[in-house]
Amino acid sequence: MKEVEIYTDGACRGNPGPGGWGAVLVYRGRERELSGGEPETTNNRMELMAAISALEALTEPCRVTLTSDSTYLVKAIEEGWLASWRKKAFHKVKNPDLWMRLDPLLSRHDVTFVWVRGHDGHPYNERCDRLATAAADAQRKSD
Repeated sequence: MKEVEIYTDGACRGNPGPGGWGAVLVYRGRERELSGGEPETTNNRMELMAAISALEALTEPCRVTLTSDSTYLVKAIEEGWLASWRKKAFHKVKNPDLWMRLDPLLSRHDVTFVWVRGHDGHPYNERCDRLATAAADAQRKSD
């Protein structure tokens, strides 16, 4: 199984407001950047979209270390919130569409989540933040 490192971040200009997400995938020293955005969204949705988009970009099952500064994302997985939400059919969960999109990706790939403090000098986190904020700013300019 291929081993891939993924770094993600989300950003929002207002919450809600124009938002963006960024991800960097690293495999055998090669890097691939991904980013995107939405004109009216929230920071948490963009954090989820970064992880979803990065995992969807993988063409085969992989062993993944996904590093994020989102406690919302990391705790939902590591503390079992997602499993609980699944049992309740995602009833009364914020962003159920995205959690339902992420859930099967976590079954397809062997994913370990790692939390890092945001804006604290982690090179890939800072890079993802630049991608996410640029995508958010692009959404704001397109209004």
